[in-house]
Amino acid sequence: MRTAAETEVRRPSAVRAMTVLLAVTAAATVVVEVLNWWYAPEQGFGLAVRTGWAMLRSIGFLLLIGHVRRGRTVARPLGLILAITTVFAVGRLIVPRNGMPPLPGLLGFALLAALCTAVVWLLYRSPAIAGHLVRHRPRLVIDRSGIFWRETPPRRPEANAWLLTSRVAAFTYSPLMLVPALVAVAEILDGRPFALPAVLFWLAAGIATSYLVLFCTAILMRGKRWAGTLLVVITLAVLAVDLPLCWWLLGVDGLIRDGAPLLAAAVLALYGVRRASTAAPAS
Repeated sequence: MRTAAETEVRRPSAVRAMTVLLAVTAAATVVVEVLNWWYAPEQGFGLAVRTGWAMLRSIGFLLLIGHVRRGRTVARPLGLILAITTVFAVGRLIVPRNGMPPLPGLLGFALLAALCTAVVWLLYRSPAIAGHLVRHRPRLVIDRSGIFWRETPPRRPEANAWLLTSRVAAFTYSPLMLVPALVAVAEILDGRPFALPAVLFWLAAGIATSYLVLFCTAILMRGKRWAGTLLVVITLAVLAVDLPLCWWLLGVDGLIRDGAPLLAAAVLALYGVRRASTAAPAS
């Protein structure tokens, strides 16, 4: 069995190829967003917010490179949610309100979608990468030797991957709520002051969701079943708040552009909770 030191020094060729692929994907995310902004017929406040949020995913891919190089198990769920939300985030920007999308935007989206598909395929189908992503994050350990950080495997290894997937997906709830809420600020500036209380509530709900998810997933990773139920309740509440507000303040266009990515993250989080609960009795 390969030791942790050997894993750090002798990375398989598939891992090196993976890091190059992630770097190219991060760069492609920035290039495609710049193209979309350049060819967009309406370069308003809403497009600027959505473009800025989409470009932040390039930082996520750079963080993913670090996890892959260190062989962290969290790389798989992080890569999956990054790929899914990136495709949604870019796809919602290339389609204008009226008319057909520009050809450069379509070509850039097709390239980025292919890169994201390749990332997910390598993470979940490559035996070399699967054998490399075996290390867990270090934890504070106290024993007779003293207090120090040590790599510690989870207590529930069978359910760990799905719990990590649910956790990473749930962490996207808050930003996916705050982005359309900030876009809705333009509605207030365009002469809809009556929408101000709804937008403030939307912003507060997005911030509160981040703390609720942080607490819930911390308990969920310890194998508490009631935390999975709580995450389901939080997910349904988030959808009940975000989707109607997207439709009311941003219209059908906003519901598709901003509601669909959140719905995809919610489905992934709920599916992870379900698979983790079914894997628990087997373990």
